[in-house]
Amino acid sequence: MVGMVSGLKGRNYQEKLKELGLQTLETRRRRFDMIQTFKILKGFDRVDSSLWFETVGNEPSRRTRQSAYHLNLVKRQARPEIRSNFFSIRVIEPWNRLPTELKESKTVKSFKDGLDTII
Repeated sequence: MVGMVSGLKGRNYQEKLKELGLQTLETRRRRFDMIQTFKILKGFDRVDSSLWFETVGNEPSRRTRQSAYHLNLVKRQARPEIRSNFFSIRVIEPWNRLPTELKESKTVKSFKDGLDTII
């Protein structure tokens, strides 16, 4: 069987990615998750964000560093363990770690550009 890209035989995964100018699947998934979360929270997708997420701005609790920004997400308990891989659960911590300035982006393009500088 002939491969889709010639000249990569014998190289490891990291070398192939570098040669092709690609990111790892894990990095691409994390990037997509953050972009999709941004679109949902900012209303770029016609999805009711409250079906997916609970934001800190909607929860009457004491303020901490993690809860200081109104678009940070509240971590829900995931039971059973399998649920922890659901989109609405796995994006919470990475989203909350993003810089506030990035979450305040006005457009999807500006969010993507900013995200690409930190991934």
